[in-house]
Amino acid sequence: MTDFLERRLTVIHYYCLGSNMPSCLVLLLLFLHLVCTIKVPLDLIQPPTIIKQSAKNYIVDPRDNILIECEAQGNPYPMFSWTKNGKFYNVAKDPRVSFRRRSGTLEIEIHGGGRPEDYEGEYQCSARNQHGTALSNKILLQVSRSPLWPKENLDPVVVNEGAFLILQCNPPHGLPPPVIFWMSSLMEPIVQDKRVSQGLNGDLYFSNVLRQDTQTDYSCNARSHFTHTIQQKNPYTLKVLTTRGVPERTPTFLLPTGTSSSKLVLRDEDLLLECIASGVPTPDIMWYKKGGELPSRKLKFENFNKTLRIIGVSEEDSGEYFCQASNKMGSIRHTISVRVKAAPYWLDEPKNLILAPGENGRLVCRASGSPKPTIQWFMNGDATEVGAPNPNFEIAGDTIIFREVQSGNSAVYQCNASNEHGYLLANAFVSILDVPSRMLGPRNQLIRVIEYNRTQLDCPFFGSPIPTLRWFKNGQGSNLDGGNYRVHENGTLEINTVRKEDQGKYTCVATNILGNAENTVRLEVKEPTRIVKGPEDQIAKRGSSVHLDCRVRSDSSLRLTVTWIKDDTQLYINSRMKKDEDGLTIFGVAEKDQGAYTCVAKTELDQDSSKAYLTIQETSSPTSRLTSQLIDKPDPPQDLELTEPSVRSVRLTWVPGDDNNSPITGFIVQFEEDRHQPGTWHNLASVPANVNSVILQLSPYVNYQFRVLALNELGSSMPSPSSERFQTAGAPPETNPGDVKGAGTSKNNMEITWTPLNSTQAYGPNLRYNVKWRQRHTGEPWSNITVWDNKHVVWNTPVYTQYELRVQAENEFGKAPEPSTMIGYSGEDYPKAAPTDIKLRVMNSTAISLQWTRVAPASIQGSLLEYRAYFWRESSLLKGVWVSRKKQQQSFMGDRVRGIVSQLIPYSIYKLYLVAVNGRGDGPKSDVKEFTTPEGVPSAPKYFRVYEPNREMIVVEWGHPEHPNGNLTAYNLRIQPFNGTRTGKAVFETLSRNQTKYTLQRTDPVSRYRFAINARTQVGAGEVITAESPVRLDEVSPTSVSSKSPAPVTDAPTEVPTIPPTSSGATTLLATTSTTSVTTTTAGTESSLVAITRIPNIATTGPSLWNLTALPNTYWANITWMHNLEPGSVFMVEYTDSNNTVKTVPVKAHVPSIQLFDLVPGMTYRVRVYSQEHPSVTSLYVTFDTSSAYTKNQVDIATQGWFIGLMCAVALLVLILLIVCFIKRSRGGKYPVREKKEVALGPDDNKEGDGSFDYSDEDNKPLQGSQTSLDGTIKQQESDDSLVDYGEGGEGQFNEDGSFIGQYTVKKDKDETEGNESSEATSPVNAIYSLA
Repeated sequence: MTDFLERRLTVIHYYCLGSNMPSCLVLLLLFLHLVCTIKVPLDLIQPPTIIKQSAKNYIVDPRDNILIECEAQGNPYPMFSWTKNGKFYNVAKDPRVSFRRRSGTLEIEIHGGGRPEDYEGEYQCSARNQHGTALSNKILLQVSRSPLWPKENLDPVVVNEGAFLILQCNPPHGLPPPVIFWMSSLMEPIVQDKRVSQGLNGDLYFSNVLRQDTQTDYSCNARSHFTHTIQQKNPYTLKVLTTRGVPERTPTFLLPTGTSSSKLVLRDEDLLLECIASGVPTPDIMWYKKGGELPSRKLKFENFNKTLRIIGVSEEDSGEYFCQASNKMGSIRHTISVRVKAAPYWLDEPKNLILAPGENGRLVCRASGSPKPTIQWFMNGDATEVGAPNPNFEIAGDTIIFREVQSGNSAVYQCNASNEHGYLLANAFVSILDVPSRMLGPRNQLIRVIEYNRTQLDCPFFGSPIPTLRWFKNGQGSNLDGGNYRVHENGTLEINTVRKEDQGKYTCVATNILGNAENTVRLEVKEPTRIVKGPEDQIAKRGSSVHLDCRVRSDSSLRLTVTWIKDDTQLYINSRMKKDEDGLTIFGVAEKDQGAYTCVAKTELDQDSSKAYLTIQETSSPTSRLTSQLIDKPDPPQDLELTEPSVRSVRLTWVPGDDNNSPITGFIVQFEEDRHQPGTWHNLASVPANVNSVILQLSPYVNYQFRVLALNELGSSMPSPSSERFQTAGAPPETNPGDVKGAGTSKNNMEITWTPLNSTQAYGPNLRYNVKWRQRHTGEPWSNITVWDNKHVVWNTPVYTQYELRVQAENEFGKAPEPSTMIGYSGEDYPKAAPTDIKLRVMNSTAISLQWTRVAPASIQGSLLEYRAYFWRESSLLKGVWVSRKKQQQSFMGDRVRGIVSQLIPYSIYKLYLVAVNGRGDGPKSDVKEFTTPEGVPSAPKYFRVYEPNREMIVVEWGHPEHPNGNLTAYNLRIQPFNGTRTGKAVFETLSRNQTKYTLQRTDPVSRYRFAINARTQVGAGEVITAESPVRLDEVSPTSVSSKSPAPVTDAPTEVPTIPPTSSGATTLLATTSTTSVTTTTAGTESSLVAITRIPNIATTGPSLWNLTALPNTYWANITWMHNLEPGSVFMVEYTDSNNTVKTVPVKAHVPSIQLFDLVPGMTYRVRVYSQEHPSVTSLYVTFDTSSAYTKNQVDIATQGWFIGLMCAVALLVLILLIVCFIKRSRGGKYPVREKKEVALGPDDNKEGDGSFDYSDEDNKPLQGSQTSLDGTIKQQESDDSLVDYGEGGEGQFNEDGSFIGQYTVKKDKDETEGNESSEATSPVNAIYSLA
């Protein structure tokens, strides 16, 4: 090997003289990497190597025995010892501690009285033989703890409605920390949303408190990691003080406090930033990063946007982050400064070094971190000083240089890289060997390959000095390398495309100064397997026969098997099926035979498949087969027996069970192994019904157990009892991992992943993977590493570069065949350039077209995914309109140069910029473009109400459109009378743009009116909304229709129902078997307020639902409906809010009704009801609005016109009564009794003896200024009723101060008098007339 090193070092020396020092260093490192990655066969002497150890921070369950792992290999096999807390740990002194057999793993017996806390501490394992000592990491052993919650009494929490609230959890500290969640004392989870949520510290935050929050109590719960026990804190009881109106307020931060804070996170950990704000309405949280975009590929928003998670942070994620809380009242911002530090991580981990006596070499240990780690070297576990005199090696910082090593210089070197955040410890041995060339793989292998495929001929070798390897074919003298052949560093010969002429005998020869070694591989090239005629899609009638073709051509020397798969599951050939060389025939097809059928032709080298779909149609008169026998699934097989054992097969025999009157169609043999997936059963073989014995082909190094299931037309039997276990011998893996991929997770790395081998493919212990990679088309040597999991990350890669990848499986018995080469890419970086020359054209009021110049490919720095337009509404052209400046985006997939941005709001000013997007994220922004959208047509008026204050007039009210989309110019109102099916002439009114009310004087008392209104801008008329005048009380109500036979509705326009918000509204849905009408009704206290819209006719037959009614309030809604389904039917009430959140509630009650709780105030909901048993039986949708919980403007009743008028009328009435009282007192008389019809008192009428007077009108003339009746006649007697008409006899009197002390009631007999006392008093009108 000395000549080998000298030749290569000479080349590097002359290359370095050319002043290309960086390239020189790279070449030198690659060369040393090649030397140090050679594996030493286990039969040669070598120092120990740690191959398995426990985690650095090791937390154990106190209920279980403790295992501290330490496994190593070496020759001679190493001896193990341990230190605890830096001191030698004598295992023999503790009877509860022992070594696992032939291992360094400690087993600590806790069962039976052991205290796990006594074994906490820091452990380190040493593996030692005569050639060196290897060290494990320092393992910090800690016992899991779940302390109890302290007892405490919590007073009720009293808070005003709309205020913020924090319920503290303060869980006890556990190891590991417990999982926190909130529930009620009844163990029902607390529903969380953007208003109520749990913080990272476990506290429960209310952005604002609503009255509905008192409906439950709140208890903090902590679940331990190992025991899964839950501890519950005493619950909080919440009392909300309701107020007249909840004032709206700007956001304030509950967490974190202040305007700025800082956060420290370690590299590769997850960064969690949290902002929780209070305010009314509930604020929205947005996140930004100063000077750049958020890393979209590893970004997650959690907890309703209150938590920002960046997965696996790196140094480039440092910087200032902003969280912004905003609502309609304003916004605030909090700044979080993020610093990313790093525990040490490897740049170049030291690798084992094999040298021959007299050779030179290097061990390199390079690590990075923040702060920069310090490097310390150890030899066989003892610290080695820098600069210490040693004739054979020299320590120079992160490198140990070896010169002219001798056979006694073998040792294990430890490199420790550490900083304040952690440490790395790596073992690398230097083995001094003098070994002739030798072959490591099996001799005289036979490799069979399908023509035109790629193949690899393995020739693993070893020697010290490292041998050179050459390949020859059929004994020819020319070395095979180049063209269709390629020789890899590990000795594998790769043939890119195998042809018939490549068949033959190949010889590999390894040579070093101590000798030669050779091996032979024989290559056979086989014809590929092909399906020449596959199955075709067919449609067959039930009961007929179907034939599915599958004709196959394959190599005659290979064993061909043809199987059928139905719907991705292997098809079991039963008595109704026949499989032959030409295909599959199914006799008497039934519905269960319908599906996708796949013919799979397979040899041990390749396979081909073809797929078709079989559709079964019903015959015109289907018949049913009657049977008098009870049939069932078969009984399980019994008496399983294993015979004829061999290296990779065994015969399994069983006794079938009873078929239960349905013939057995086959058997399934399953297996379970106890190493990787104990307790999990897998299908192994399918056996025909007439066979009860099968030879099972098995995989090496699997401890098998078998069971059998019987099949018939009804299904499979229960599993049979399990067989005894059968252990197969180990072997090298025969396959390599699949799905090998390479992709970057950051701009300077590439993560190589693959699908690992399963338990039946491992073939032996200590399964591991040899991973190789190199840049494509550079000719550089391969880099490699051995790992035990299913991924490896390559660091310090150039941005988005192609790499060749190989992953090869290996176990203790050898390596798998040489793997195929796959292509991967290193990590992407953000694009460096932005789109330019952006041209913008306004297409209409809601859309624009864009055109731009694409970004140069070199600036993409990755795979271009899309161009993305970010745009936001800067302002409205309407004065005083508040707009949200929230950014929106429109993606243009692929390498495009034009696109359309739609769904814009008319009559607005927008700003826009473009970015190029690759897999890493957004590139830099283009120039910001500003544009204006023209006016559009307005939306429908916000609401439309019709009511009748009296029989003479109808009042129509509406709200301005929610989206005017321009300057309103007018409202168009259409009025059309109708009476049943007859309609009158429509009248059109053009109303002022500021008008929101219209009064219609009735022309006849019978007709109803249909109204339609829409708003206009200069562009045109907007969406129309319709309503009808309410049904008169003396008319038949629509809801009085019989539930069994709803009355038909003939007129059905297509508007969607809308219900204006009210605290006592009622929404009624009428449905019939032929047509359907939706009626939206809001019930008032004094007048009927109705808004009616219609939906398309829907015909229903059989079971149906109708009369769906919604009566909403602020926080709930009563839902009722009618149906003709069976009693006890279960209904599903489905309601959807404005955020498209769908919820479903089951109802099973005698009365079809439910009250929906926990609704959001001011929210629009759509509700329907359908049958759970028959989902197609459903009502139509009804829309309703809940009332707002917030009161913006409180109206002062004292300023209302109606109230002032009422008070004036009361004052006038009191004044009149005082005048009457004064006149009566001044004349000293009493009020006479009079009949309602004003009959004059005769001379015989009794008078009071105290001198009372009778104020009468003998001429019966009308009062001056009195009103006539509607027919023009005077009816004073009928209109001027005496006050006593509303009293009881003669009790209607005035006190001395003039106040009236009588009571108004209904007069029972107006002729009743008592003695000579007056029982009636003159009306105030007649009293005034008498004064005249």
